[in-house]
Amino acid sequence: MSLLHIAVILPLIFALIIPILYRFFKRIHLGWFVLPVPIVIFIYMLTLIKTTMSGNTVMKTLNWMPHFGMNFDLYLDGLGLLFSLLISGIGSLVVLYSIGYLSKSEQLGNFYCYLLLFMGAMLGVVLSDNVIILYLFWELTSFSSFLLISFWRERQASIYGAQKSLIITVFGGLSLLGGIILLAIPTQSFSIQYMIQHASEIQNSPFFIFAMILIMIGAFTKSAQFPFYIWLPDAMEAPTPVSAYLHSATMVKAGLYLIARMTPIFAASQGWVWTVTLVGLITLFWASLNATKQQDLKGILAFSTVSQLGMIMAMLGIGAISYHYQGDDSKIYAAAFTAAIFHLINHATFKGALFMITGAVDHSTGTRDVKKLGGLLTIMPISFTITVITALSMAGVPPFNGFLSKESFLETTFTASQANLFSVDTLGYLFPIIGIVGSVFTFVYSIKFIMHIFFGQYKPEQLPKKAHEVSILMLYHQLF
Repeated sequence: MSLLHIAVILPLIFALIIPILYRFFKRIHLGWFVLPVPIVIFIYMLTLIKTTMSGNTVMKTLNWMPHFGMNFDLYLDGLGLLFSLLISGIGSLVVLYSIGYLSKSEQLGNFYCYLLLFMGAMLGVVLSDNVIILYLFWELTSFSSFLLISFWRERQASIYGAQKSLIITVFGGLSLLGGIILLAIPTQSFSIQYMIQHASEIQNSPFFIFAMILIMIGAFTKSAQFPFYIWLPDAMEAPTPVSAYLHSATMVKAGLYLIARMTPIFAASQGWVWTVTLVGLITLFWASLNATKQQDLKGILAFSTVSQLGMIMAMLGIGAISYHYQGDDSKIYAAAFTAAIFHLINHATFKGALFMITGAVDHSTGTRDVKKLGGLLTIMPISFTITVITALSMAGVPPFNGFLSKESFLETTFTASQANLFSVDTLGYLFPIIGIVGSVFTFVYSIKFIMHIFFGQYKPEQLPKKAHEVSILMLYHQLF
């Protein structure tokens, strides 16, 4: 068994061990036993950067059911490594944050078991080369996220949000399963890399369009794209570490990963380019508009997450135009892929921090209602500083990193409007217009997030708890 296989399996093994440890070490917070797992995986992934930077890839095979074509094949390239670093790196910070956020009286054995199940499943999704194995891990992310979202079972809203997310994402998973089966028919292989190398066979198959539609539905449901976004706002009833991990950095990015991984197969179809781009832009516009109307901090961040995912999805669609050109023209559109990856990293960092800020405010004041909050600038100065940096980055204000990726996004929309794949007299003009309007709404809800928490009048009589700055562990995650 290779180290790459161990990296995927390690969280799953610890998910079984952690509840046992919880019974014997109740005086020590269980999070300290969990923390080494993502840290070790993150360090291992760092050692592979040199390999991928030199243009090499890693392929590891583990015989499982070879007679059925079900080898446990793992493939790591730059895309897989990026997601693996996000999963393990942000996972480490989330576990550290949870030590300060969750008390030892909570059902920590269950919480960390579910969290490690999810971590292992996400690593399996982004590293699997066998599409059947990918599908199994894909559904495990849905199942483990259901358990995490419903962690506070005494809350009816948590149960409702978990059930809603499970129904929609499992439906998307079944759609994905249908799509990959149709992909395997012309190639007689379950290997993603083999499918990419024989993409022409798939493109000439009568099942091509059906496979493309089914796989897009699978990706859109997971990444909360319009009209499947409805599960994500209700899933915010989960504990804040869960929201930060699942709904900013990992689970919702799985659909983006699937689109990026499958683009070499489907980009030859203009339907793929059109659909991925337009669904992303519509999601960006609709979600950013709704984010400005929310009165709950997590509600703002939920719709904000949907809108940012739409932006990245649109850039992946625009990048697919490069497959229809050659030479310098192809490179112009391929730059959208770079912009998408850049914003994906930015979003994972600033949105994870903003979720933790929300958890800190809720932990400090006992509420997330913006009508009751305000005037916390002098009470939570460190949290205020972190909020300003991360919220302005989300808004795309210079000189923060969000500005660079937002600028790249707007450039790609203008570039796409000039592609001769589209009618510039009709929908082509809408690309930059929707992008600009969505960016304006993003700025509005980002400023709203800052103003409603830290400025205005302090209302201690409306707060369930006396406001205070949070513990060093919670601040540490926000800082790093």
